Amino acid sequence: MKIGVISDTHGSVRAWEHAYDRFLSQTDLIIHCGDILYHGPRNPLPDGYNPAVLFERLNALAHPLLLVRGNCDAEVDQMVLDFPLEAPYTHLFTGDYRILVHHGHVELPAKAKKGYDLIISGHTHLPGIKEEDGVIYLNPGSPALPKDEQETPTLAVIDGREIVIWNLKTGEAFQRWR
Repeated sequence: MKIGVISDTHGSVRAWEHAYDRFLSQTDLIIHCGDILYHGPRNPLPDGYNPAVLFERLNALAHPLLLVRGNCDAEVDQMVLDFPLEAPYTHLFTGDYRILVHHGHVELPAKAKKGYDLIISGHTHLPGIKEEDGVIYLNPGSPALPKDEQETPTLAVIDGREIVIWNLKTGEAFQRWR
């Protein structure tokens, strides 16, 4: 199963379309780690900000889409999205991973991490993959408002046991894990 992982689109239809056309359209399932439609009061308006068009694009997807609620997502967003956005967590079990997805703005208690070998979050807009105590932690970064020094727009793709964070600007791998 090939899984696309994106987070923190913050209403940028341009960032979503670029990510979808380049990588997400080639996956079997898409996970969005929250902060989907609204840019939030501390963020600038991202390039291509148009939440009304973005929710239409999401609702028109033929791909299965799993969403978790981020700190910038609101009840009004659920009113326009055809996918459930109410949960702060989602769980997915594949042949390769037991996955827990959350936005990342609230620290997970240690006991919540038990039983998972891949924990995915967004929120920081900083891409990265690390492993601690047998658990892989993945943050796909943000395609709309990246916050690393080079402002690299990113997303991740999980393909079997390989996880790659992709640079959307260059199409090159930003980080790999096997």
